Amino acid sequence: MSEELIPETPEQETEENEAAEPIKQRKNGLYPGVSDELAENMKSGWADTELHGLEPIAQAEHTAARRAALSARFPGERLVIPAGNLKTRSNDTEYAFRASTEYAYLTGDQTQDGVLVLEPTGDSGHQATIYLLPRSNRENGEFWLDGQGELWVGRRHSLAEAEQLLGLPAKDVREVAAALTEATGPVRNVRGHDASIEAALTDKVTAERDEELRVYLSEARLVKDAFEIAELQKACDATARGFEDVVRSLDKAEATSERFIEGTFFLRARIEGNDIGYGSICAAGPHATTLHWVRNDGAVRSGDLLLLDAGVETNELYTADVTRTLPINGTFSPLQRKIYDAVYEAQEAGIAAVKPGATFRDFHDASQRVLAEKLVAWGLLGDLSVDKVLELGLQRRWTLHGTGHMLGMDVHDCAVARTEAYVDGILEPGVCLTVEPGLYFQADDLTVPEEYRGIGVRIEDDILVTEDGNRNLSDQLPRRADEVEAWMAQLKG
Repeated sequence: MSEELIPETPEQETEENEAAEPIKQRKNGLYPGVSDELAENMKSGWADTELHGLEPIAQAEHTAARRAALSARFPGERLVIPAGNLKTRSNDTEYAFRASTEYAYLTGDQTQDGVLVLEPTGDSGHQATIYLLPRSNRENGEFWLDGQGELWVGRRHSLAEAEQLLGLPAKDVREVAAALTEATGPVRNVRGHDASIEAALTDKVTAERDEELRVYLSEARLVKDAFEIAELQKACDATARGFEDVVRSLDKAEATSERFIEGTFFLRARIEGNDIGYGSICAAGPHATTLHWVRNDGAVRSGDLLLLDAGVETNELYTADVTRTLPINGTFSPLQRKIYDAVYEAQEAGIAAVKPGATFRDFHDASQRVLAEKLVAWGLLGDLSVDKVLELGLQRRWTLHGTGHMLGMDVHDCAVARTEAYVDGILEPGVCLTVEPGLYFQADDLTVPEEYRGIGVRIEDDILVTEDGNRNLSDQLPRRADEVEAWMAQLKG
């Protein structure tokens, strides 16, 4: 990347067109400074690029409804929801920015440094304002000298454009900290995203009240609206195509490593979406027994299994979360198939238990019972009964994890919801969750026959609760062993 002119970030001006401190040059830049003539030259000769008549973003109606529900929950209180800031990766390079889930959920905006503020209007109701960075200043050279100037990182929307797109009044975010410092009355803030906002509110908020806001916004996402369901389906569709890409390229992965699989899926995620929704697990052979194997630097060998757990995140930040366990050479061995079929049967039982009125725990219990039955039948738990195994949790040596979780903008969505609303909650239409039982026989597990060791199998699908049961959003990908083999053979040609 070019580096000559990236300066240190300056203290930014309050008003876009006011004079500001000179932009500081970076240490060891090749240019010692900017001549008066060059500075003057760069101020003029630029076309007006303001956009007019913009249509609102697709989810504007939904974000407005979400803000209205939030307003009703906290009448008379000022609510502050930041997007977050860039994080340094190394020196003057940053990680790709991903707006906080709460901010994106309520605004549809994904730009760094943004802040949504809901100002109370009397005892009930709020005026929502979004605070954003305006276009880069051209008078003081910010647009071409600042490290986040538009000639370096690209054009951003003007405040007027943002108002049209988001359906919200927009103001300069460089004013918000001062405004919040002067604010009176009860305030709540979503913490952990913007240190400057937290500093401005330090004497106005409490950890307990802020956590109540965060919990509410987590629980608000338990039931997805129509826009969210469509995005999750889009994510699953793209993810299925990513899995197809991987199968077609398994010969190249065998010649290289798991990283070829990782890169292949990542390409699909970037073509059809924003990114991967989480670090892809491309676990071949015994690596499949490590639940979150994301090093992806191991060998891919014919005769082993590949556990691929990956999901495309859409441009609106909704992610799929799908796992398939595939025979690398296209055919399961008899033992691999026995273990795979056990997991498939457990997943079928789990999916059948997902329906309105069921508890969140029901699908987990159904899947775990099937796996416990298999482990007992295989003689791995002595003469204990299935009920006793489940009572003592002994199956967990090989099943390890819960059978699923909520899914949405976060791969483990709604994570800070109250236990009574989540794990002990009742399923209703619009809830989306994963069903993902697995069996994992570690390579060093002396309690199982040697031939079992190093085999890991997980099957995971994204399940939407509907009025009359459920819908598998990721059913484009086969699950039954014979269907997996036929699908792989077709893709490999």
